[in-house]
Amino acid sequence: MNKTLHILSVLIIILTVIISGFGLFYKTVGESYDFVNQYGDTVRIYGVGIYKNDSAFMAPVFRGTDFTLLFLTIPLLIIALLIDRKNNTLKTKLFLTSIISFILYCSISISFGIKYNVLHLAYTALFSCCFFAFIIGFSLVKKYDIKSIIRICTNGLKVLLILCGLSLFVAQLPDIIISLLNGKSLPLIGVYTTNITYVLDMAVISPAFFICLFYLRKNDKIGYILLGILLTNLLLIGATVISQTVFHRIAGEEIPLPALITMVGIFVILAIFGIKYQIKLFRNIQDSGNVI
Repeated sequence: MNKTLHILSVLIIILTVIISGFGLFYKTVGESYDFVNQYGDTVRIYGVGIYKNDSAFMAPVFRGTDFTLLFLTIPLLIIALLIDRKNNTLKTKLFLTSIISFILYCSISISFGIKYNVLHLAYTALFSCCFFAFIIGFSLVKKYDIKSIIRICTNGLKVLLILCGLSLFVAQLPDIIISLLNGKSLPLIGVYTTNITYVLDMAVISPAFFICLFYLRKNDKIGYILLGILLTNLLLIGATVISQTVFHRIAGEEIPLPALITMVGIFVILAIFGIKYQIKLFRNIQDSGNVI
């Protein structure tokens, strides 16, 4: 299983570099244009590059994600893979699995959120590799008898996990409630049928924070595993939303102040606080009584 995880990791690196490279550097002749979507709203289409059929609002979001994947996440994954091949310990395995989990999150968004284009099979392959690599990685980490030499689940961490879980609703729920009350689609639905980020954050990531807290309070190793995965995702999401905001500015797309606060500011602040607990976790978890 360990060898399979490493092979899948290499495939993830190759596929992510191809996908992100196309997203950032592939150019086509064209220009943006207006399009009336299925809800009768006029949407500005990006018109160029691999995201030429996506909305002018979402294309910079995708490119910002590509930037983070290519220049931050993939280097981290390469480092994690090399360290795990050399040492093969609890910490290296958890670090590798955590990085893969973030790419899995991104691959789901890419596979279901981007308008159909020539990279569709690459998106599908990346999703598949990440999905099975995460399952294998999680299974391998779960085999360790994980303990902590200090108390990890402090009041501060409890507050952070609760805030992270709730913030995903604070960021996403108002748009959904308002659209339902008004009988209209989501404000930035564009040319899409739904907002995949809303679905993932509210259905998977938010509950995962509360599940993590539940297991941490029981001093169960599942809590430590989830904590490492969630904090890694939190840090990388914080970097991603900053990158997405920069690409929005470059594209001339203005983000409303409330959205800037709830969808960018909150995640960046939480990511900064998460660094402390991520360092604390990896310094103090141990396997079978032996610090690794």
